[in-house]
Amino acid sequence: MAQTKRILVSCGTAIATSTVVARGIEETMKERGINVTTRQCKASEIKSLVQEGFDLIVTTTPVPDNLGIPVIHTLAFLTGMGKEEVIEQIAEALSD
Repeated sequence: MAQTKRILVSCGTAIATSTVVARGIEETMKERGINVTTRQCKASEIKSLVQEGFDLIVTTTPVPDNLGIPVIHTLAFLTGMGKEEVIEQIAEALSD
C-alpha cells in the first residue's frame, strides 16, 4: 500500500474555508489513488505545526514560503477557477 501523505490546510480561522479545501483535496486525491490525510489550522499556527512532518501545505491565505516543504496558495476549491491546475500541482507535489 502506498504511503499516506500528510497535508496541512490553512485559512484565516480554520473553520469553514479550510474544511471546504480539505474535503476537496481528500476527494480529488482519492480519485487519483493518492492516500492523504489533512489537518486544518489557522495560518498563524503553521510555523508551529510544520514540524509535525507534513508533506505539503495548501493555504487560502498568505503564509511564509520558507517552511522547508512545498506551499500551494489557492482559492480554486472555493471558486472553481483553476481547480484542475491546482489539483495537478498538489498531485505533483505529493509524488516526490
